[in-house]
Amino acid sequence: MASTYGEWLKERREAAGLTQQQLADLTLMTRSHIAHIEAGRRFPSEEDARRLDMALKTGNVLATFRPGRDLSTADYFESARVLEQQAVMIREFALSFVPGILQTEGYARAVLNRPFPRVSEEECDTRVSTRLERAKILDDPMTPAVWALLDEAVLRRQIGGPGVMAEQLDHLVRLGKSGRVQVHVLPFSLGFHPLLSNMVTLMWFEDQPPTAYSEGLHMGKLHETPSVIQDLQHRYAFALGNALPLKESLALLSTTARDYERDDQPKDF
Repeated sequence: MASTYGEWLKERREAAGLTQQQLADLTLMTRSHIAHIEAGRRFPSEEDARRLDMALKTGNVLATFRPGRDLSTADYFESARVLEQQAVMIREFALSFVPGILQTEGYARAVLNRPFPRVSEEECDTRVSTRLERAKILDDPMTPAVWALLDEAVLRRQIGGPGVMAEQLDHLVRLGKSGRVQVHVLPFSLGFHPLLSNMVTLMWFEDQPPTAYSEGLHMGKLHETPSVIQDLQHRYAFALGNALPLKESLALLSTTARDYERDDQPKDF
């Protein structure tokens, strides 16, 4: 759908005798953003699509058939995943699980091979592979800059058993100590905080406005309204200001990992 949409946009642009730069100037966008949309790598926002329709005199076709227009289900994460690969800065808030790009294989498999609803082993393997592929954005030592804000529940909820948890928390510690990822924990003692309702991902880009993605049970939404994105950014900043500093957060992660390791040892009776 995304590539078909982009191809149609390119055809309409060329039929109108416009270069990518000329169309970008007419729609208050960047040339590279137009190029990404035409290649199917990104989707226009609702406002961008309306401006494209006006510039190309295509009625409301581009706005009506904008890819991912129905944001009510988690399937829409595919659009967020594409943006994740293009972002220069990502700030994650996790309420229940370690964010996908920071998961180890064992932890990812425990999350995805859930008891309900059951999935086949083949499907689970495919999902794990896809999740680990996403994590390759961390292979670049500089971009994107990643911050992970974790509710303490993420540390305490045992996913996959104590051994899996110890490995996962140690992975986060290594990322934090290397400077590749900023990791901060929101302790239980804080009580209520403004991100308590669901997980949030904030993303910034070189050539388009920032966006945000939030997710709950059976639903995911890519936010494009500037006021909503700004509200989520402010909530994140407020919560981050109440989180443990990096050094203390990594110490808590390491201590909790050692506790899980002890739980994973055979017991003498």
